[in-house]
Amino acid sequence: MPKMKSVKSAVKRFKVGKNKIKRGSAFRSHILTKKPAKRMRDLRTAKYVHSTNVKAVEKMLGI
Repeated sequence: MPKMKSVKSAVKRFKVGKNKIKRGSAFRSHILTKKPAKRMRDLRTAKYVHSTNVKAVEKMLGI
């Protein structure tokens, strides 16, 4: 059988670490002037994919 193709949009959005999958934060693209600096700092940090979504993301990445 041929290899499974990964979903290219998922490859661009997620990074696989040793035991977790990193993701970026939403709400950072526009209308930034009304958002407080503290919120913007928090959104800058990378987050991890929630445990309920890990299986689906792994399937998209072909892991």
